[in-house]
Amino acid sequence: MDGVEHKGGRHVTESLYNSMVADGDDPQAPQRIRVDRRGDRAVVTLDEPDRLNVLSAPLVRQLRRALEELTADSSIRAVVLTGADPGFSAGGDLKMMRTATEQLTQPEGVADVWRWIRREFGGIARLIAGSDTIFVAALNGAAAGVGLAWALTCDITIASERAVIVPAFGRLGLIPEVGTSWALTRSLGYQGALAYYLRGEHIDAHTAQRLGLVQQVVAHDQLLAAADEWCSRVAAMPPHAVAMTKPLLRAAADAGWHDALTMEEFAEPACFTTKAFADSVHAMLASR
Repeated sequence: MDGVEHKGGRHVTESLYNSMVADGDDPQAPQRIRVDRRGDRAVVTLDEPDRLNVLSAPLVRQLRRALEELTADSSIRAVVLTGADPGFSAGGDLKMMRTATEQLTQPEGVADVWRWIRREFGGIARLIAGSDTIFVAALNGAAAGVGLAWALTCDITIASERAVIVPAFGRLGLIPEVGTSWALTRSLGYQGALAYYLRGEHIDAHTAQRLGLVQQVVAHDQLLAAADEWCSRVAAMPPHAVAMTKPLLRAAADAGWHDALTMEEFAEPACFTTKAFADSVHAMLASR
């Protein structure tokens, strides 16, 4: 990849973003994502274990396409996001980062890096947060950088006893990225989030649970079974209830009490119109 297109004898510099997208969409690129559909749920596995599922261009682009397809399918109510052992994700691809730093003198400069961060890394985070589908992150090992950001963006995050949260931002000269600042301040508060950043220490699964960064810790060989139980909890509830509750709770995290109450008041009457609610009421009354 020389970053140069040849058009009519002219040398035209190709943008870094476009070249990364082209690399990611190369039909000859190996598959870095596995998707296992299981009825009303799916397991999506980041699958480049020899590099700890680093976020190469093919992995990122393949993941985005897979998640777009799954979230567009109304029969899929929950998606488990995990990594191929031994790690969840080592985060950004250092080779891509090096290429980016070497090309910052090109006409697009930092704006081209911004496009990749916003459209690809951020695009996946927005897809996870903005869909009606419930996402369960199953941390099977080390989780760092943008991979960790995606896990913290999921609706439920669980971990095996081998999982480790790696705050790698500071030592690379970076800031908490792709929504991590939001997730950390809500779990840890401002001082806790800053201490997390400044210490840069690895956090084991049980400590992460105590801090509220993960909701459950299980034996490693039980991780996918535990994730499947969360999917079953989703499946046991009326589809409209889960689909409406997810955006409500996400909005309430940033709302004052009065705004949250108002959102609930507008949303709740719609639930009264559903057959699932009517059937539940009739069943409860009949049991008395």
